[in-house]
Amino acid sequence: MLFSTTVFLFVYLPLVLLIYYNPIVKSRGFRNMFLLAASIFFYAWGEPVYVLLMILSIFANWGLGLLVDRNRERKGAVRALLVFTAVYNLGFLFVFKYLNFTVNNLNYFLGQPLEVPQIALPIGISFYTFQAMSYVLDVHRGRGEAQKNPLNVGLYISLFPQLIAGPIVRYETVARQIRERRENLQDFCDGIFRFIWGFGKKILLANSLALGADACYEMIGRGDLAWATAWLGGIYYSLQILFDFSGYSDMAIGLGKMFGFHFLENFNYPYISKSVSEFWRRWHISLGSWFRDYVYFPMGGSRVESKGRLVLNLFVVWSLTGIWHGANWTFILWGLMYFVLLTLEKLTGFERKLGPLARVYTLALVCIGWVIFRADNIFIAGRFVGNMLGIGAAGVVDASFWLYLREYGVYLIAAVLACVPWKQLLEEKGLWKKDGVLDVLRVCVAFLVFGLAVIYMVKGTYNPFIYFNF
Repeated sequence: MLFSTTVFLFVYLPLVLLIYYNPIVKSRGFRNMFLLAASIFFYAWGEPVYVLLMILSIFANWGLGLLVDRNRERKGAVRALLVFTAVYNLGFLFVFKYLNFTVNNLNYFLGQPLEVPQIALPIGISFYTFQAMSYVLDVHRGRGEAQKNPLNVGLYISLFPQLIAGPIVRYETVARQIRERRENLQDFCDGIFRFIWGFGKKILLANSLALGADACYEMIGRGDLAWATAWLGGIYYSLQILFDFSGYSDMAIGLGKMFGFHFLENFNYPYISKSVSEFWRRWHISLGSWFRDYVYFPMGGSRVESKGRLVLNLFVVWSLTGIWHGANWTFILWGLMYFVLLTLEKLTGFERKLGPLARVYTLALVCIGWVIFRADNIFIAGRFVGNMLGIGAAGVVDASFWLYLREYGVYLIAAVLACVPWKQLLEEKGLWKKDGVLDVLRVCVAFLVFGLAVIYMVKGTYNPFIYFNF
């Protein structure tokens, strides 16, 4: 079930809220049980069979968490349990996400006539698997108590606002909230506004820009693009993926607040970054912090004695980051590209000497990275990037450039403006002061955005979520 559908907005969500906040049964136990049941139903709506896999993951990791907690004094046993946790969860992920890819590549490179298993990818498996691992690891680290009740673990892993496309919620973030959160009107209202902004980002900006990006990718499949058209397509997709994913994260954070949960931020205006390192501190924060705390820091992070070990640590993290996103060589290449860029920045600090060009350098490389990320295969990625660099391009500007700029230019301008933290800038200059007029204006704008987004949603048929593929 998608957030941006009439079924979710006008049937599922109102019913869940009405039952959750019913005036008769208000106990925390009831609300948690109901929210768990509603979340299982939410996932089963789109995955009626694979919901059983998620339930299996819940019970397996609940049991592993208890075993880790009960054997704290036995270091050897705990180490073995943690290894088993990683093998079980990553093996689970490998079978459903990477087995087809692995067998296909073995057949290609080794010439082995192995049968390729036809296994469908369960929605959101990467997200809920990482959350399940976070539960066991945080119990081990003492950053959240082991849950005696498996239903509480189930609520943490399956909570519908962030279940299928993040943000990746760490157990330590919500461990106490599961049993001790306190819902209030202020959080509920803030959650509504946050959901509306995310909904608007997704429907009004991401979906519209997606049409322009898809048109350019369809053209590259038939022949080369003009240099300007290639860059326009890359920019459209760069903005599409930002507002698609950050819009979903805003909706998830807003929904969480409606039920008393406070999730950490997942995006912080990444396209104002002055370096690739800064970009990754601002983009998909929950994934970056997961790899940092559970992989990079345990390996020594940047506080290692040799530069060679630092390079190895970065290579491992960014190879895994690329692989996490999908079973395709384009994702691996994309991850390795960032490994090279981040290694150069950490070892040389050259980006600090670029001055005003730092943002241009960052945005250009990020845009090229998204082109690789979006491509169906390495050949298409290489051809598209080549056209962006002027290699094999069909001229500088063509009719398609002007056509796509005219059709989607309004959304492009709106999206670029939305990439800037205007409120923060105005507050720093003392030009933003909270008062009643601004509150009324905020409500009016929110209603306008919601109304327009609903109209676009009902009229349109193009409504993908990029990160459902991961």
